[in-house]
Formats: sequence, C-alpha cells, structure tokens
Amino acid sequence: MTALDFSTILPELVLAIFAMAALMAGAYLGKDRVARPILWATVIALLLVGLYMGYADRPAQVAFFGMFTDDAFSRFAKVTILISAAAVLAMSADYMDRHKLLRFEYPILIALAAIGMMLMVSASDLLSLYMGLELQSLALYVTAAMRRDSVKSSEAGLKYFVLGSLSSGMLLYGASLVYGFSGTTGFAGIIQTVVGGQLSLGLLFGLVFLLVGLAFKVSAVPFHMWTPDVYEGAPTPVTAFFATAPKVAAMALIARLMFDAFGNVPGDWGQIIAALAVLSMFLGSIAGIGQRNIKRLMAYSSIAHMGFALVGLAAGTAYGVQSMLLYMAIYAVMNVGTFAFILSMERDGRPTADLDSLNRFAQAEPVEAFAVLFLMFSMAGVPPFLGFFAKYGVLTAAVDAGMSWLAILGVIASVIGAFYYLRIVYYMFFGAETEGVESRMGAVQFAALVVPAAILVIGAVSMWGIDGAAATAAESLVGTPVEMAVAGTPADEVPAVE
Repeated sequence: MTALDFSTILPELVLAIFAMAALMAGAYLGKDRVARPILWATVIALLLVGLYMGYADRPAQVAFFGMFTDDAFSRFAKVTILISAAAVLAMSADYMDRHKLLRFEYPILIALAAIGMMLMVSASDLLSLYMGLELQSLALYVTAAMRRDSVKSSEAGLKYFVLGSLSSGMLLYGASLVYGFSGTTGFAGIIQTVVGGQLSLGLLFGLVFLLVGLAFKVSAVPFHMWTPDVYEGAPTPVTAFFATAPKVAAMALIARLMFDAFGNVPGDWGQIIAALAVLSMFLGSIAGIGQRNIKRLMAYSSIAHMGFALVGLAAGTAYGVQSMLLYMAIYAVMNVGTFAFILSMERDGRPTADLDSLNRFAQAEPVEAFAVLFLMFSMAGVPPFLGFFAKYGVLTAAVDAGMSWLAILGVIASVIGAFYYLRIVYYMFFGAETEGVESRMGAVQFAALVVPAAILVIGAVSMWGIDGAAATAAESLVGTPVEMAVAGTPADEVPAVE
C-alpha cells in the first residue's frame, strides 16, 4: 500500500473518521443533547464529500492491489448516493424530533451505510464487493428496526435481516464458484478467463448466484418479498433512505460486476437481467394497483422502477449504462420529493399513510398538491417531465441493442403503472369530501418537496448537465474497463488477487 492508495480512498476515509468521531461525541457528551447537531453535521459532511467528488478531475485509478477503483463511473454514482443520503437526513430531522425518534445513532448509521455504498460502486474484487455490501446492509438492518416499541418496525427489521442474510449467502456461494473456476477474485483476472465469448458451466452458475444476491438489493422480482413489509413497517425517514441511495448503489454495483468481470459475455448475463426487468416491471405495476397504503404503494413503485433501470443494463452497451445512470439519478430526485410529502402527512397529530386521506388535499395546500402532481406525472413517465426522458432513454437503449420486444413490454408496463400514480393526483384534486390529511412541513421539508418537483420540470430543457456526466461515466466503465492505473501502474501489470 502506498500514499496513492489512501489518496484514492480519501472520501471514504474522511467519512469513516467523521462517523467514529460522531460516535464518540454521542457516547460521551450525552445522547439527547448531541443527536440533532450530529444529524446536521452528517448532512454537511455528506454534502462536502459529494461536492469534492463531483468536482474531482483526475484520471481513473485503482488502489489496494486492484481491489478499489476510482473512475468517472464510481464518482457519478457516489455523488448521487451522497446527495440522496444528505437530502433524506435533512428532511427527516423535524419528523424524527417531533415523533421522539431522533437518536444520535441514526445519522451515524446512515453515514456508515453511505460508506458501504461508496465501497460497493468502487469494488473491483469480489472481496471488496462483499465488504462494501455488508457494511451497507448491517447499518440498514438496524435502522429498519429503529422504532423498538413498534411491532411492525421490529418485523420489518427481522424480515430484512433474514432475507438479507439469505441473499448474502447466495452471493458468497456465487463468489466461491467464480473463484474456484477462474482462480482469482479480481474482476480484471476474471474477465481474462472468459475467452472466446463463452462461460464455463461453473462460471455461469457463479454468475447466476451473484446476480441473485444482488437482485435482492434492488428489490428485483422474484427477490422482492421483503420490500412492501419493510417499506411499511420501517420509520418513514428510513423508508425514504431505502428507496433512494441503496438502490443507486446496488444498480451501479451490478453494472460494475457485469462489465468489469463478465464484459466479454454480455449475451449470457443480458438474458438474465432482461428476465428480471420484465418480471419487476409487471409485478410492480400490477401489484401496486390494489395498495391503499402509500408506503406500500411506493414499495411496488420502486420494484417497477428497478425493472426499467435493468432494461438499460440488459442492453449491454455504453448507451444502456448511460441511460441506467440517468434513470437512477432522476429516480432518486423523484423519491426524495415524494417522501418529503409522505413525511408531512398527519391526522390528529399522528403520522398516516392512508391513500384515502388525500381526498381534496389540493383545496387546503395547493402548492404542495401541484408539487406532488409533478412528481407523480414524472414517475408515470408523462412528458415533458424528466421521468419521461428517463424511461425513453432505457427503452431506446433496448431497441438499439436489438431488444425491441423488451422495450414494447416496458411501454405496456409503464401504461399499467401510470394508473396508481394518477389515482393519487385524482384523490388530491377531485376526491370525495371527507376529513383529509393535515400537512406539517418545515422549511427544509418543504424545500425537499418543491425543489425536486421544479427540477423535474425545468430539467426537461437542459437535463441539468447530468446526461453528459452520465455519458462520461458510462464510457469509463464500458469503453475502457481495465485501462487504469494501480498506484501509477498500468492495468495490464496489475497482479491478480488470489
């Protein structure tokens, strides 16, 4: 290890040191006194690290003997993850304080989960992949069950832990098969064993088990069983976090693994991912129709959206990766705004997520209602909102890759799923005259609702420049998968990690 190794991993190192310092401060300075300052300090730390990575202009490097990659692809994903995590933390401060849920451990766990996600998207070895994945997962298991006096929250944490452990076991089994048949855990070494565009039977089984383990993390069908119950049972701020940053990280990790380790056989893994995409799009779109709880509805919405993101990845091209990254960035913006509104929903001073409580909400709060309308139209893929361009991008990538059938199925699923988004808008503007929901929204929470809604409208003109950043990120992954420097060493001289 050299100084260059530590400079490459500097953002993760800074966040880790901050998390340890915050933990010591909470333990010795009094839990109740420092909970809110630690939360806002974590928001600032996440934003500063994200800002640093967003403006970092340096060539791609790998460190720690080829186990960690820093390139444009990982930096794009990390900036999206950090901004999403910071936004969710900031907008949840008032909610958690008001409902006596704010503990100093909460922002520290979010910071540790963010570090795990950053390691995931930079992993270039099966060992570092698993380390990042488990650091994220262990923190999320705890946050899901954070409301200890709630049966639903405890059930959510237990379900997430049990099913997450099962998926981790499958991923480890796949990793052991890949190591056994390739002789290395490094992505650069694995891709060199895939010669002639054909996988050995052992490597194919290993690839399938790896995809099964990672499909759980993005709630892809048929590994979605935990999602509705965990979304409903976990505290709403935690649900908001589940719906944003971890999804971006897991999708980026799948792309990294597929292109860096199995990039020579896109036809093999493309079929698997296409099947997951079709199942996810249709189950998420159809099953969400019958939901009366908005948090459960958002769970099925996330399943469907992950299906659309997988369509871009299934194309197996640089444009497909670009479309997937763009989709995930827009998806994160839409969910931050939507959950900012869900956090504000109360009836008789208690949180509610009942769909019927939205009746005639627009009469009491027209600005918030129109912001939610923009968010729902964008999620449904209605032009000219950014959500339309996100779906258009992944479907176009599928058509360009000769998978027109997948794009047609995507359009059908999108039309079906539009029903429950438009139903929310209908209730808010034209619902029955009943006792409606009250909206308690602070300034930060209001900004977290209105700003994403404005981004989705105005961004249709300029895309805010993220399309260019996504194109650069995709090119760094697909165009030159192993043309990097390891502490100043060309990639072809990097020793395989065995």
